[in-house]
Amino acid sequence: MAHSLSAKKRVRQSAKRRARNRARKEVLKNEVKVLTAAMAKGDVKAAKEAMPKVVSELDRTAAKHTIHRKTASRRRSRLQKKLNVLAAAGK
Repeated sequence: MAHSLSAKKRVRQSAKRRARNRARKEVLKNEVKVLTAAMAKGDVKAAKEAMPKVVSELDRTAAKHTIHRKTASRRRSRLQKKLNVLAAAGK
């Protein structure tokens, strides 16, 4: 357990940040689940509507340094590729 005042403050700050980051990641995971569920059903329209929300959430989470910006970019790219394949197959 922390003994000094500054160490105790650091523990409090870390707990707050950890809670914030977990909440941001949870929102992101839920958005991605909506998109992947729509893709799994083959619902191109719903997937295209969900994609901008996922991209926005990825960018926001990366901007807050909860996930790395290149991780966000990679996930965005992979999801977009899957959506493009689904859309091409649907035509």
